[in-house]
Amino acid sequence: MSTKTPPRHGEGSQGVRFLETRNAFGEALLELAAKDRDIVALTADLPGSTRLSWFKEKFPERFFDFGVAEANMIGVAAGLALSGKKPFVSTFAIFVEKAFEQIRQTIAYNKLPVKIVATHGGLTVGEDGASHQTVEDLALMRALPQMTVVIPADYYEAKRAIHRIYEHPGPVYVRLARAAFPVVFDESYEFELGKAQIVREGGDVTICACGLMLYYSLQAAQLLEREGIAAQVLNVSTLKPLDERIVEHVRAAGGGAVSVEEHSVIGGLGGALAELLSAHGLRLVRVGIEDRFGQSGKPEELLAHYGLTVERIVQAVRRADGRFQ
Repeated sequence: MSTKTPPRHGEGSQGVRFLETRNAFGEALLELAAKDRDIVALTADLPGSTRLSWFKEKFPERFFDFGVAEANMIGVAAGLALSGKKPFVSTFAIFVEKAFEQIRQTIAYNKLPVKIVATHGGLTVGEDGASHQTVEDLALMRALPQMTVVIPADYYEAKRAIHRIYEHPGPVYVRLARAAFPVVFDESYEFELGKAQIVREGGDVTICACGLMLYYSLQAAQLLEREGIAAQVLNVSTLKPLDERIVEHVRAAGGGAVSVEEHSVIGGLGGALAELLSAHGLRLVRVGIEDRFGQSGKPEELLAHYGLTVERIVQAVRRADGRFQ
């Protein structure tokens, strides 16, 4: 079974649905703003791509476009938060990094309730190439004190996550994508900030995944079942604060774990789990982007080239399963 990047919308092979997580953001923000007049939306020359154009059309007096001036946008968001507003800031993940100093000094340091919702994260930006493919953003945001970091797995989790972070009193970074993701959950899904959820039971080994890679991890678990390996799959959509109960889940399922992410193996989910699990003597094999930048190409080609495939997850599980040591 090969990894295939989903189309932008509609139905895929075998009846799997594909929906854009950034659409979930745009829709959720409209729902929240209709109930709370203090919500404001800010972007830097990208209202269409971030889906904030929908907000602009309905609430023009609460929408602000700063052009190509991300640092200024973050500074204004901090000021709006201090004045009692509830800012949602959105631009491409790579452009969020341009304002890292302002995020650190004005938002994280002061623990302001600014929600940064970054779209176009990871390799699946595709043909835009290395200059626009963020493989390090989760590591950067996770390192900031007082910053919460969320990576939804699909449309429904993204929509629920936006509603939940609205209630969170501090700063939050949410990573979304450009491409549509396979739908894993449904309308009944409930997102819990800071909690890793078991989405597949298994007693031999644990796969911890986030974002797009949750779907492929579930595919890998199905293949492993044919080999007699019962893989537990966890959705770790809150990278920070990391759910320390993951230790209990991993220990109960054989003591071996695999992290799977569309991000560098340094500092993201793999890094966070390495810090947590090593303190308890538990095994971890990391699947992600090695210490490399991206490059231009079709999303499915890039995922295959960088080893973000079902096959590699299966191989990593065999290494993590204590019976194969």
